[in-house]
Amino acid sequence: MTWGTYGAFVLFVVLVLVVPGPDTALVLKNSLAGGKRGGILTALGVGSGNLVQGLAAALGLSAVLVRSEPLFLAVKWAGAAYLAFLGVKTLLAAWRGNYSAPETAKPRGGRRWREGFLSNVTNPKALVFYLSMLPQFLSPGSTTADSLLLAATVAVLATLWQFVVVAGVHRIRVWLQRRRVRRTMDGATGAALVGFGAVLAVEG
Repeated sequence: MTWGTYGAFVLFVVLVLVVPGPDTALVLKNSLAGGKRGGILTALGVGSGNLVQGLAAALGLSAVLVRSEPLFLAVKWAGAAYLAFLGVKTLLAAWRGNYSAPETAKPRGGRRWREGFLSNVTNPKALVFYLSMLPQFLSPGSTTADSLLLAATVAVLATLWQFVVVAGVHRIRVWLQRRRVRRTMDGATGAALVGFGAVLAVEG
């Protein structure tokens, strides 16, 4: 693999990552609910999920899953249900409007990481994305190490992008923590998560 090919791959991945999706919506939600720490842990969970999906694709495991319709549908429906579950929880929080400051809220670091991980790893779109994207930047002479490098690059860039989202939320945290703003943000984020789950469920 040449540096030119790798640079083109990095640019392509960055352009894909900046498009908001369920992972970004979840990081935003947990940055508001759990502060900077909650957002970072969620971002690390998303990155871990990306790494698992990327390594599976690089090693050929995802191809087996995609070719097996029952397994693929099981992952698809699990991902859709999980996004809908998170969305409904967020909508209920917006409706109640009872917020504690992130500094005084009960620490739930493991849950934040787990939500990020499951949001990503149960999304079959990521499997299809990796399987369709990686071959575009590989050649017949490419090695498994090349595939693993590309997969790891996606995970690192995805995590860094989510860190940018967390930093942005942290900079305007005082305004975002206002009850009316927080309820509006939670309502929009919850609706987005439910919407992402619905789209995932109905897509062929």
